[in-house]
Amino acid sequence: MVSMKEIARRCNVSVASVSKALNGYMDIGEETRNFILKTASEMGYFPNSSARALKTKRSHNLGVLFMDEAMSGLTHDFFNHVLESFKRTAEERGYDITFTNGSISGQKMTYYEHCRYRGVDGAVIACVNYESEQVRELVNSEIPVVTIDHVFDGRTAVVSNNVQGMQELVSYIYSMGHRKIAYIYGEDSAVTRSRLSTFHRTLQREGVEVPDEYTIMSPYRDADGAAAATGQLLDLKNPPTCILYPDDFAAIGGINEIRERGLRIPQDISIAGYDGSIIARVLEPKLTTLCQDTAAIGRIAAEKLVELIENPKTALTDRYTVNGTLFKGASVKRMEPVQSKNKI
Repeated sequence: MVSMKEIARRCNVSVASVSKALNGYMDIGEETRNFILKTASEMGYFPNSSARALKTKRSHNLGVLFMDEAMSGLTHDFFNHVLESFKRTAEERGYDITFTNGSISGQKMTYYEHCRYRGVDGAVIACVNYESEQVRELVNSEIPVVTIDHVFDGRTAVVSNNVQGMQELVSYIYSMGHRKIAYIYGEDSAVTRSRLSTFHRTLQREGVEVPDEYTIMSPYRDADGAAAATGQLLDLKNPPTCILYPDDFAAIGGINEIRERGLRIPQDISIAGYDGSIIARVLEPKLTTLCQDTAAIGRIAAEKLVELIENPKTALTDRYTVNGTLFKGASVKRMEPVQSKNKI
């Protein structure tokens, strides 16, 4: 194995200079650092992670706590793209990632204990039950933490702008002439509450009253639940002309129910999703949806976590909000609005 002493001899510099270049210290000239890194690569040098951890007091390993109630794991459309961006950014900064699940070889331990066991420098928390005691134990610990789509006091969070997203989506549907708009929303969470209140507030500003039966709860990413809720809405004496779904995956359940009834999208009923997954662009017709910027969310989460680790005295704990963009698709029909007080 190539040693730093051998690299120093080849470059005609001190071992200290080699160490600084390989460990990313800034008190060395850029030209010298690049020359050392190039030489080390040509000589086949690979740093020993254990030795580096002993020297820097860091493992250069980030924990990822990711477990949704549906146990969908990395098949989750939204979060798997967020975590892919997080992973890519972390690796660019010289960090590996380890998934934290609270179990080692069948031995149960808390999320905090697992992070300590793996020796992670920090952790990102995404798509979990944020109210659980284990999550709160980790959040309140000494380990640097960044949360995604949930805010804890005194901790850094990266959140999608659900107010902007839902407002833009509902306003577009309204602009297409729809006044009878229903919303199948996800299970209770800060994200759901933000989207649901924005849905009502946006329509209220336009003078549109939403009947209670037009809002139905169905879990996120639950196609069967969304299909059942769609059936309830279509069976109403005064059914909606447009149905919003909690996410694009759930919208598939609604589409199946609509087509089983011999109805056409958007000629007979309009629909819209949320998230902006690839599904929206391959469906026929293309699904109207709000695209969340998963790349930016993951990148910012990684950058802020690394900053908390490497600059603990100056890093700011704050909430970083990321806007989404509307994908109009073709699943919302333009229609003539009802001319009477804008009420359903």
